[in-house]
Amino acid sequence: MDAALSSTKPLKILREPKVYLVGRQTLAPEGVNHFLDDHGLRWETDTPVAGEALAEMAGRVCYMSYGKGRKTNAEFLSHIVDVGHGSVLEHAVWSFLITGVSRSFTHELIRHRHFSYSQLSQRYVNESDSDFIEPDAIAEDPRLHEAWCEAVDAARRAYDVLVEGLQAKYTDMSDATLRRKLARQAARSVLPNATETKIFVTGNVRALRHFIELRGSEHADVEIRKVAVATLRIMQTEAPGMFSDYTLVQLPDGSFATHTEHPKV
Repeated sequence: MDAALSSTKPLKILREPKVYLVGRQTLAPEGVNHFLDDHGLRWETDTPVAGEALAEMAGRVCYMSYGKGRKTNAEFLSHIVDVGHGSVLEHAVWSFLITGVSRSFTHELIRHRHFSYSQLSQRYVNESDSDFIEPDAIAEDPRLHEAWCEAVDAARRAYDVLVEGLQAKYTDMSDATLRRKLARQAARSVLPNATETKIFVTGNVRALRHFIELRGSEHADVEIRKVAVATLRIMQTEAPGMFSDYTLVQLPDGSFATHTEHPKV
């Protein structure tokens, strides 16, 4: 048997995703004050969160209600959620880096078209030592776990053979980077959906709420539900005024699902 196909390199398995908050907005007070002065208005917000302040400012411009009506940011945003005025929430934006997730997960995630994405490229990144994501339902059953490991390991070994063989095929190319890219882009065809990937995601609050509502449901895929729950935990700390209507519900298996009394905001 080919040495690469008989490799005993240990299989690296991940079962829990990680969600990193990596970006949030800042307020430009000069512009805010200039606008207020130009229109003879006085307005202050009590939230230190720029995204919440921007959403409030956007909502108030609809009625020029600066200094009028609901006084606190929490009161104002709660009313926005209550009446379903979701477009106001599109002005608040956060960025995340998600790791420890499978290609199956990202195939589902990118259906949320109001997010912006940047994902690890299998054409440029060597996957010969990559991690793999094992679904909980398989991991908890020894027989199924063994079958899964055998299949993933076979695909990984085949990838190594293909990369080596394809690079040898392209030896007449002087550009080493292009040679590696051509080899990897063809060899990746044998990699399973379980291959770990990393994806950078930026989204506004309305898009985040939609994602958390749909993918945090008990009926959603388990892996993407874990990410939705982790995202909600972050956002309830980051911007409680826009996510306080959500609760986490523990399911019979001990995992969590998300719930809100204000869907489709």
